[in-house]
Amino acid sequence: MRTGGELIVDALVANGTKRLFCVPGESYLAVLDALVDADIGVTVCRQEGGAAMMADCWGRLTGEPGICFVTRGPGATNASAGLHIARQDSTPMILFIGQVQREAREREAFQEVEYRRAFTEFAKWVGEIDDARRIPEFVTRAFSVATSGRPGPVVLTLPEDVLRDRVDAPAPKAYTRVETYPGAAQMEEMERRLLEAKRPFAILGGSRWSEQAVSSFASFAERHELPVGCSFRRQMLFDHLHPCYAGDVGIGINPALAEEIRNADLILLVGGRMSEMPSSNYTLLESPYPRQTLIHVHPDASELGRVYRPDLAINASPNAFCAALPKGDHNPPPAGADRAARLHAGYRQWSKPPSSGPGQVQMGQVMTWLEDNLAEDAIITNGAGNYATWVHRFHRFRGFATQAAPTSGSMGYGLPAAVAAKQLFPERDVICFAGDGCFMMHGQEFATAVKYGLPIIVVVVNNQMYGTIRMHQERDYPSRVSATDLTNPDFAALARAYGGHGESVAQTEDFAPAFERARASGKPAIIEITLDPEAITPTRTLSDIRGGS
Repeated sequence: MRTGGELIVDALVANGTKRLFCVPGESYLAVLDALVDADIGVTVCRQEGGAAMMADCWGRLTGEPGICFVTRGPGATNASAGLHIARQDSTPMILFIGQVQREAREREAFQEVEYRRAFTEFAKWVGEIDDARRIPEFVTRAFSVATSGRPGPVVLTLPEDVLRDRVDAPAPKAYTRVETYPGAAQMEEMERRLLEAKRPFAILGGSRWSEQAVSSFASFAERHELPVGCSFRRQMLFDHLHPCYAGDVGIGINPALAEEIRNADLILLVGGRMSEMPSSNYTLLESPYPRQTLIHVHPDASELGRVYRPDLAINASPNAFCAALPKGDHNPPPAGADRAARLHAGYRQWSKPPSSGPGQVQMGQVMTWLEDNLAEDAIITNGAGNYATWVHRFHRFRGFATQAAPTSGSMGYGLPAAVAAKQLFPERDVICFAGDGCFMMHGQEFATAVKYGLPIIVVVVNNQMYGTIRMHQERDYPSRVSATDLTNPDFAALARAYGGHGESVAQTEDFAPAFERARASGKPAIIEITLDPEAITPTRTLSDIRGGS
C-alpha cells in the first residue's frame, strides 16, 4: 500500500527522473514528503515561471522530459510562461499541479482552476488523476506523450486528497520511447532529388536531435558539399566553423544568405517548422506553396503539410533520419562544387564583430574576447531582447547542447535556464546573457543559483530600456517615447546582496578582467555592462532608426 504522493515519486524514479524543479505548495505536500526518501534531486525555485523554464531547459538539453511541480491557482498560472515556451519550442516537459480536493471541485474553491480548459492551448495533453491507483498509468502516459511525435509539455493535476490516499497500485514501469523512422524509398528519393539539384540548401531545426545525429548530418553535408543553416535559436545543431555552415536562419538574417535560400532550387528542412520568424514572415519559404522543391522531415505527421506543402514528406525524427542517411561517396553536381565554401566564407565575414560603435563599451570587442576565451563546450543561455543579437550573430556555436534560448521569444528565460544547465553540466562554463529588462523578469532565480552553489556568469547588458520595443517605437513613431524607459538597480551590488559576485563594466577594457574575476570567484556572478542606448543594434544606432536611415 502506497500513498498517492509516494506513487507519483515511484513513477518518476521508474521513468529515469534525475532532478525536478519546484516551488512548494500545500496542495502537494504528500509528494514533497515522498521526495525525502527518493533519489531525485530537487531544485527549489523562487517563482513558478522560473521553475518551469528550468524544466524546459533540462528537457531541451537532454531530450528527456523536464519535471516541474507547482501549486494550484497562482502557482500554476505563474508557470504558464514556461509551459508556453515548451510548447512553441517543442520541448518535452511535464508540469505537475497540486489541485483542490475532489469534494470541493466545481465550487470555485480556494485557488481552483479547471486546467483542462485553461491550459489546453499550451499543452499536448492536460489530465487530472482522480484515482490514486491510476497514477502509474497517467505518469507513464505523460512521459510518452511529452516525448513522442512533436515533443511538448504535458500537464497533470493532482487533487490533494488523491495524493494522501493509500492504495494498492501496480508497480510503475518506464515509458517506451516511440521512434519514427523514414522509409527506404523515401531516403532513396531524397538522395536522388538532392543529387539532381543545382542549388540545394539544408535548414536544421526543431527538437529530437542528439549529439550523434548532429555528427551524422555534418558528415552527410560534407560528402555532398551541402550548405547548411540553422533555424532561429537552434544554432547548436551544426558546428559554425564547419566548411558547410552558411549561417543563422533567424531574426536579422544575413541578406546574402536570405537571397541564397530564396534562389535555392531545393530546401531540405529537417526537424523544424519554419514559422514566420525563421522564414522572414514566409518570404524565404512561401506558404503554402514554396517556390523551391521542399523536402520536409518532421517527427509529427500533423506538421507535414500544415504550413508548407512539401514535394517529399518524410515522417521521421531527426535522430532516426540522420541514422538512415546514405553513407556513399556521391559527389554534388559540378555547378555547386564551390557553393558551400562561398557561403561559409560569407558567414565568417558576417559573424565578425564590429570594432567600434557609440559609447564607452564596445559589445563587438566584448564578443571577440569571449570567442577567444570561452571553451567550445560552454553553454550560452538568453531570453529575448536586442542584446541577444550579439550572441546569435557573433558567437560561433561548436557543438550540441551548448545553447538554450526560447524560439517563442520569451523574456526572462536566460537566468533560469542557466541554473538548470549548470546543474546538468556542472563541469562546463554556463554564460547567461540578459538585457536589463529581461533580467528583471526572473532575476530572483539568481538566489537559486546561490543556494545551490552554481557558479554561472550572468552578463547583464544594461541600456535602461526595453530595447527591442524602443527600436520598433522609434521606427514607427519617431521621437514619441512611451512606456519603454527603465529604472534599474545596481546589478553588481544586487549580486553581492544575494551572496554572489558582482562586477561593473563601464569601459570596454574593464570586461576581460571582470570576467576573469567572476570566473575565479567560484560563485554565481553578475557582470553589469553599461551600454549606450544608441548602440541598439550592431550596425544601426537609435538615432539612425529614428531618422529612417
